[in-house]
Amino acid sequence: MKTLLASTCLMFGLIGGTSLSHAAECGSLTIASMNWQSAEVLSNLDKFILNEGYGCDAEITVGDTVPTITSMAEKGQPDIAPEAWIDLLPEVVKKGTDEGRIVKVGSPLPDGGVQGWWIPKYLADAHPDIKTIPDMLKHPELFPDPEDSSKGAIFNGPQGWGGTVVTSQLYKGFEAEKAGFSLIDTGSAAGLDGSIAKAYEGKEGWVGYYWAPTALLGKYEMVKLEPGVPEDTAEWKRCNTVEACTDPKANAWPVDTIVTLVAKPFSERVGPEVMDYLKKRSWSNATVSKLMAWMTDNQASGEDGAKHFLEENKDIWTKWVSPEAAEKIAAAL
Repeated sequence: MKTLLASTCLMFGLIGGTSLSHAAECGSLTIASMNWQSAEVLSNLDKFILNEGYGCDAEITVGDTVPTITSMAEKGQPDIAPEAWIDLLPEVVKKGTDEGRIVKVGSPLPDGGVQGWWIPKYLADAHPDIKTIPDMLKHPELFPDPEDSSKGAIFNGPQGWGGTVVTSQLYKGFEAEKAGFSLIDTGSAAGLDGSIAKAYEGKEGWVGYYWAPTALLGKYEMVKLEPGVPEDTAEWKRCNTVEACTDPKANAWPVDTIVTLVAKPFSERVGPEVMDYLKKRSWSNATVSKLMAWMTDNQASGEDGAKHFLEENKDIWTKWVSPEAAEKIAAAL
């Protein structure tokens, strides 16, 4: 009996030792959750997968783009920023990578952060000739101004948004007024969203500013108009993003680069499986927009959204993780 107990204890000791060793290899870590929906659900997804699949002890810390990336570049904390929009702080990111405090690991959103002018898919399907902004400007009758049906309307975001400034400048640059279009101030985020919802309910024409990934584009299928002109980065900085600039030109909206940032000390102490997961983990704007629409409709938290994604999309996330981790994650669900 003593031999049996000793053997049993030794067996569980070995299993426990392996498990503890695996956990120790990953250890405690902090994951930054930014204050928007896609970043919130991604940080919770990383927490669940790393804890349940790789034996980590991950906790989420809530922050925002500027303070989080700055802290990582200067102090190496937090350990992971799953969805970092690095074009907002190019110099800070460059300094952090050059000085060896942070590393870029793949991209959670390879489509990039996409902004621009969009039209409903039902309208794009009905008018396949409308693919660019110049194409759209030839047809004000398809996008009637709610106050004056003799004109077309381009819906803008509320004052204070960078996208609102750009849309106002592109409205001038593309000479939309000369083409017969008004520029509509929607007054608020709710007003902008409401204008799209109203158009969809009545299958009406609509064109205006929006961005992806977002819950609204997960609910209402929209098509982004191509600019129809080459991208001019210098002109973009000189005038398209500057409200006071009086001579804006037509331009292409650049796609924002989104990466996962990892603190260098963390990347060096964890096992290669964890870093491999962070490199492989990515989803399309359409996938995350659909998930965010579900979260909005169900008033779901980031944690709820992460679990819902894992339950409904095994074909996607199992490609990110090792077979052993996939079994553990599935069991934890």
